[in-house]
Amino acid sequence: MTTPAEDVDVASARPRPRRGLSLRDAGPPIALVVIFLVFAVLSSEFRTFDNVQNIMDAAAVLAVVTCGITFVLMMGSIDLSAPGVMGASAIAVALLVANNRNDNDLGLIGVLVAILLAAGLGCLSGLALVLLKVPSFMTTLGASAIGLGIATLLFNGVQPNITDGMLESWAVDRFLGFSYLTWIAVACVLVGWLIQRYTRLGRYAFAIGGAEEVLSLSGVNVAPYKVAVFTLAGAFYGLGGVMVTSQLGAGLVQAGDGYDFSAITAAVVGGTLLTGGRGGVLHSAVGVLVIMVLTNGLVQIGVSPYWQGGVQGLIVVAAVAAAVLPQRRRNQVVK
Repeated sequence: MTTPAEDVDVASARPRPRRGLSLRDAGPPIALVVIFLVFAVLSSEFRTFDNVQNIMDAAAVLAVVTCGITFVLMMGSIDLSAPGVMGASAIAVALLVANNRNDNDLGLIGVLVAILLAAGLGCLSGLALVLLKVPSFMTTLGASAIGLGIATLLFNGVQPNITDGMLESWAVDRFLGFSYLTWIAVACVLVGWLIQRYTRLGRYAFAIGGAEEVLSLSGVNVAPYKVAVFTLAGAFYGLGGVMVTSQLGAGLVQAGDGYDFSAITAAVVGGTLLTGGRGGVLHSAVGVLVIMVLTNGLVQIGVSPYWQGGVQGLIVVAAVAAAVLPQRRRNQVVK
């Protein structure tokens, strides 16, 4: 699906010819098909087109957030800022489009401003990482706290409900049977893959995760690319926050709750390594579908939703173990 870091020439930042589809690349799509078929046999409701629509619509926001976090994971970093960044963008867009709190009616401009706010928070994470040499999980936790603080200040004790027809239509109107949110998610996956595959930023993200020292020794200043990756991730989170506002019809400080763990889970299940250098946007998109099909299928066959968090945890542990097994066998080291 994508080119692993070992297939990137760090000196020229150009992908080398592919070596064929590995088992790790084929595993997640095969798992998706198997899980879908199992639930289709167990539940007649699961295999209906209406349920497929529900799965795709429910996966839209997570797919967009996962696009952003995938670029960070490809570098070997961790991003926990999604909840705060999404909360800030959700409240911001609710106050900038037509709403019950003020006379603003900026429409699409309000959406863009909210995404830029989120990108700025992502940039802050990247700058703290490269300038202060603070581990990424700490800088992004800090950015999340800042985002939640901004969201709380903007919320000001009164929930902003949107009345903007354009933003409301994203979750309501449909094209070819799927909501506009689903098509926005598809567009984001496509854009993310194009950035990953055909831009220097995408190729260097792979190279940083796979062999940052080699890239630095070749004369590349990796710091700007790290900041750019976190900024790009923030923009994806911001769009995710706007999409949640469209779904709920209101801006909530908690709009991004849980999306950080869910996005990391989906990326890892799809084959993007936490250690960086392998995977990509298409891998992670498959992981999103695996998670959403599994979640929907468990509900369809009567499994309590309260078990879903535990199931996700087991899946991510199993996926990480399967991904690092070849490396552990080769190195005989457990960190």
